[in-house]
Amino acid sequence: MKIIKAMDRQDLGRQAASAGAAGIREAIAQRGSANVIVATGASQFEVLAALVEEPGIAWDQVTAFHLDEYVGLPITHPASFRKYLWERFHRRLPQPLAAFHYVNGDAADPLAECKRVGELIRRHPIDVAFVGIGENGHLAFNDPPADFETEETYLVVNLDDACRAQQLGEGWFPSLADVPKQAISMSCRQILKAATIICSVPDARKATAVRASVNGPVTNQVPATILQRHERTTIFLDPPSASLL
Repeated sequence: MKIIKAMDRQDLGRQAASAGAAGIREAIAQRGSANVIVATGASQFEVLAALVEEPGIAWDQVTAFHLDEYVGLPITHPASFRKYLWERFHRRLPQPLAAFHYVNGDAADPLAECKRVGELIRRHPIDVAFVGIGENGHLAFNDPPADFETEETYLVVNLDDACRAQQLGEGWFPSLADVPKQAISMSCRQILKAATIICSVPDARKATAVRASVNGPVTNQVPATILQRHERTTIFLDPPSASLL
């Protein structure tokens, strides 16, 4: 695990995007294609804005996967991660992707949806995964205590109160009662299968989770600590998020 402390949030986004773009270009150069995981949330605003501006990426040779999505939320909802990724990433690319495999959170059968997208990602080994860390230390929507043992690629998970409060605090929902209680999330082990992990964590409200994730023991009570087991993980911080290190 490598830690990079950026000058500010904008610098964090540029550096994280640059590092991820290098991994994408490398994969395309080596085998003619690349597979990536794209995250959402407030932590990814600057990263995605910079990533779509990165030069020299043959996006038509890139297949993208969606990290997580709320169960039961339609794509038209302001908090939909599919909507987020379309507006902030997918439609802003200079050329169409080879494919973008979204997670359909309002599928009639969430378990069947996990199987569908799981079978797709098994056929596309991931070169670069863009992720963040939640205020409760979650990785994707794997809230504590996270399942570190499952080999399933995607799971239906229960969202804890701290996670739901974070979504409310970031302004995605009008009230806590409106925040879904379940989500479809990529599993921790599936995330670790990525060749390179780019973890972007800005903001002072993440400082406690960052300290626990970087300095604490690996524990499913702080799911992001599992990133310590991945040699090619780089965590990008701004001064507020790095303030407790």
